[in-house]
Amino acid sequence: MSDSKRLRAAKRPVVVITGASAGVGRATAQLFARRGAHIGLLARGQEALDATAREVELAGGKALAISVDMADAQAVDRAADTIEATLGPIDIWINNAMVTIFSPFKQIEAAEFRRVTEVTYLGNVHGTMAALKRMLPRDRGVIVQVGSALAYRSIPLQSAYCGAKHAIAGFTDSVRSELEHDKSRVRITSVQLPAINTPQFNWARNRMPNRPAPVPPVFEPEVAARAIAWAAEHERRQVAVGFPTLLAKWAQKLVPGLADRYLAATGYKSQQMRGEPELGDRPDNLFQPISGDAGMRGRFGDRAYRRSPELWATEHRGWLMLGAGVAAGALLLAASRRR
Repeated sequence: MSDSKRLRAAKRPVVVITGASAGVGRATAQLFARRGAHIGLLARGQEALDATAREVELAGGKALAISVDMADAQAVDRAADTIEATLGPIDIWINNAMVTIFSPFKQIEAAEFRRVTEVTYLGNVHGTMAALKRMLPRDRGVIVQVGSALAYRSIPLQSAYCGAKHAIAGFTDSVRSELEHDKSRVRITSVQLPAINTPQFNWARNRMPNRPAPVPPVFEPEVAARAIAWAAEHERRQVAVGFPTLLAKWAQKLVPGLADRYLAATGYKSQQMRGEPELGDRPDNLFQPISGDAGMRGRFGDRAYRRSPELWATEHRGWLMLGAGVAAGALLLAASRRR
């Protein structure tokens, strides 16, 4: 049985989710909880983690919430030890933790840029290290890297975050090749996301005059969660969610110069809320977590989509290919009869 089939058949897989206190991580925890999973929840803010843990338990899963900074490799490794000692061998590890700053690069301080890189990129590296340390001896397991359309095409005002997401893509390709070389059954997959309606736009450090906003179209966190769970349970190298992700990929491949000019003209306004000035003294989560529990979603629910046709097509690709083959065969048969 392949690892993906085994995971789909398992009644209670052990899943680790980083960045589990809000947004995509929290939605993913709820989804796996409904499947009865045992879930290790990693993030910095203990109050929000505890709230996620309660939701997991209510949904039918088992939760273990551990406050950890993903920039601390030793702390991540200790958390993995605790999860395996409490919940059992880890089947799925989902790297999702991130922080960002909305600012022109010329205004970012070195410590701020380093911090985004340490959490968003090196946090992913540390999670992958901890997962492989335990999965490789067993020769089984899946690692899911939660990426972004910005791994294909960078945008202004988020140079540190875009750099980290590009770095994750390069790092993941390298590790994937090494696993292939070793003929390992441990699998690593990526999920590239569009803009998601999460609380990060309330938390992120911001140097722009207005409050930050996601570049539309925006999707709800549950869309991302479905993609992550599907990627973990199916043999797919990478999953792209939403038309904006595909557009970013092909724009960068085909017309990168045009994309530069388009984003120069639109990228500043599209990432700020018109008529909503930023409060200069509000707290942010770059170096310390925000206290309390902000919940799963952000403030953009009135414009967020709950479905992605591109994800649906990925989930049903086999049937779509079969249908296309049947249609092509019917057309060929009709043409031959006319002749």
